[in-house]
Amino acid sequence: MTNRSSFKLALFLLFLVNEVVAQTFEAEADLRARFEYRHGYNDLFSNDADPGVFVQQRTRLNLGYSAEKLQLFIAVQDVSTWGDTRQILPVDGNDSFSLFQAYALLNFNENWSTKVGRQVISYDNQRIFGGLDWAMQGRFHDAALLKYQKNGFNLDLGTAFSQEQPKNEGNTYRITGFFTYKTMQYAYLKKAWDKSSASFLFLNNGFQGFTGPNNATPDDVYYRQTMGSYFQFPIQKVKMEGSAYYQFGKANNTTDLSAYQLSLEATYKPGSTLFGLGIEMLSGTDQEGASKNKSFFPLYGTNHKFNGFMDYFYVGNHANSVGLNDLYAKANFRTGEKSNLLLKAHYFMANAKLQNNADKYLGTEIDLVYSNKLMKYVNLNVGYSHMFASDSMSLVKGGKPSDNTNNWAWVQLNVNPKLFSLDF
Repeated sequence: MTNRSSFKLALFLLFLVNEVVAQTFEAEADLRARFEYRHGYNDLFSNDADPGVFVQQRTRLNLGYSAEKLQLFIAVQDVSTWGDTRQILPVDGNDSFSLFQAYALLNFNENWSTKVGRQVISYDNQRIFGGLDWAMQGRFHDAALLKYQKNGFNLDLGTAFSQEQPKNEGNTYRITGFFTYKTMQYAYLKKAWDKSSASFLFLNNGFQGFTGPNNATPDDVYYRQTMGSYFQFPIQKVKMEGSAYYQFGKANNTTDLSAYQLSLEATYKPGSTLFGLGIEMLSGTDQEGASKNKSFFPLYGTNHKFNGFMDYFYVGNHANSVGLNDLYAKANFRTGEKSNLLLKAHYFMANAKLQNNADKYLGTEIDLVYSNKLMKYVNLNVGYSHMFASDSMSLVKGGKPSDNTNNWAWVQLNVNPKLFSLDF
């Protein structure tokens, strides 16, 4: 080998070493098991029924790779209920294994990047876009994002186009679900200051329309737009945050939509205890005589976080309904070095008119959640919620009785260790 060839080989090896040193590979586990006792969770409890009792588990493996201008992330998971597969079967019988995230993040320079693939999209307080981590399966989007950031300013442009499989002809999208979109485009802008921030979101969703008997005939795509702002700022020792959104376009193939969401919350933490008071208003449609849909729906947010932990509203339900006015108060107490107790109370009213001009008061919910960090990577949560439903609640819950006991209890163990991290 000549000296020139040796020099070239040495430069090549040096280049490889420099590239290798700048790379990192990480692996994390996410195991979550949750016991639940449901006696009126998500809906009023029926007469002569038995409560639902089960244990659900999520087992997730997160794999991340990063280099100077490239990041890759893959998360696979199994979500199952204890006992849903008969013992000694050679395969899992419930088809519970899935790909949760798989994306690439390419950094063009210090300001511009793109993120492409299956990913969680989450902004602000997660009211419109959120990861929905409470649900074992979480929420993801198959999307492409163009991102810009500089001096506290962020801009995200996102787009998605959904199909159930490759096709040679036609674009009908037959996968249905709660606001499952065929196409999506959005722009998100945020500016952060010292202890304040404000953001603006414009979201356009296209949904596959169907007509005819049993909605079996494909129709044109109809579009729903959501636009608005989220903000937070301090007033001395009080933290203020709120949002205002407006939805318009089409509620379905033939019905126009005009709806709004308003919220404002104040929190104060004089010592180790946090106190909060807030209100949220989500517009609704009158149960009688309505010619236009006025029902706001928060679409792809972490809706379990809002309007009571019993999920009576906007968690796979309450769409195109009478809306909600939610007045709430909360207190988070430190109970130990690594533990705390959250107490939250909600006063619910319908936003629109109920049939026969019934009283708009729907009920009061009390939520208790105890959290304790047992050891490194291990957290325990225990919760109890009780819904004191009014007679009017049955008018928005399909006529179910409102005088039964409606409560819910749960215990959850989270184990989230970092398995290893390699720099090479």
